[in-house]
Amino acid sequence: MQHTGPLAGVRVIDLTAMVMGPYCTQIMADMGADVIKVEPPAGDNTRHISVGPEPGMAGVFVNVNRGKRSVVLDLREPAGKTALRELITGADVFIHSMRGKAVDALGFGYEQVAAINPAIVYTNCYGYGRRGPDADRTAYDDTIQAECGLPHVQELLTGTPGYVGTIMADKIAGLTAVYATTMALFHRERTGEGQEVEVAMFETMAAFMLVEHANGALFDPPLGSAAYPRAVTPERTPYRTADGYLSALVYNDKQWTAFVTAVRPPWNRPEFATLAQRARRIDTVYAHLRETFATRTTAAWLELLDSLDIPAAPVRSLDDLFDNPHLNEAGFFETVDSPDGPLRFPGPPTWFSRTPGRVSGPAPRLGAHTREVLEAAAVREPEPSGPAGHGRGTRG
Repeated sequence: MQHTGPLAGVRVIDLTAMVMGPYCTQIMADMGADVIKVEPPAGDNTRHISVGPEPGMAGVFVNVNRGKRSVVLDLREPAGKTALRELITGADVFIHSMRGKAVDALGFGYEQVAAINPAIVYTNCYGYGRRGPDADRTAYDDTIQAECGLPHVQELLTGTPGYVGTIMADKIAGLTAVYATTMALFHRERTGEGQEVEVAMFETMAAFMLVEHANGALFDPPLGSAAYPRAVTPERTPYRTADGYLSALVYNDKQWTAFVTAVRPPWNRPEFATLAQRARRIDTVYAHLRETFATRTTAAWLELLDSLDIPAAPVRSLDDLFDNPHLNEAGFFETVDSPDGPLRFPGPPTWFSRTPGRVSGPAPRLGAHTREVLEAAAVREPEPSGPAGHGRGTRG
């Protein structure tokens, strides 16, 4: 694989599984890093959790592991441990998603890895941070959503607790792991010092939720509850139009004045004139807007709101994203050849003028690069310890 992008030349030893850690390292691979995904003989469980063209190549796995190289090592065996130690000597980043006790028991805790490569950036991806009493609890996206208040926020909106329809905790923690790891790399670039980094899903999502929802609870003594009223009013839903649904936010005073001047709704009164006044009456404001938006078609509203520079969009499906004119014209999707045929990936959402990232290749089959990676590191390939073929290079 040819690696371009701002992380070209960075080598990552990736012992993560599922989504949080792999999403982090997928972004690093798109940005040019050489990501070596170390898998057990049975492979990452995500290989099997959604539809795919063949066993072990499910869509979720294929997307968050694109552009990586797969090496199968049985870390319960001495030969597997020896091989991994050799790979660590030439790495810039070591990242894992095991609980602390488990990675220490294998012999690859931070102190053990730093003894091999003192300059390494070592990133732990945990459910709960090590300094709290829940450090060793198992965590998944659903349970972290519950812990951080997302189902509660949904209850304020709908009357019933509910999960958000995306694995938000996994992905936000993965993004956090990207910036934390690259910040540590930046520090190392300046000082030569490696260090240990910890990213915990719960702490990450608590910080994320409390950006706006700390609200009045931020102050001592509290000036109100920990919830941002506009975000949790039950009236905050897409508006039904004469023929569909519309998202629109008539928010600041300039937008409000333009809207009521153009539409002249009968409910417009002086107590809605300023943003502060509307914020105090947010439920009423949304209810009045709902009445008004029901009177015209989605297309008619979009035309008017666009002319007034008021943010608005039709409610689209996930499948609509693949045909979105803006995304297609902007070159957002990248088609990559694979043994199973062309794959249309959502590419990096960031842009660099000098070091652009890109999808550097498809996701690897299990163990596809074991031989080439270990030979390049002058490591003898361990004998397979599982079913036939595990631990050996396969078709990539």
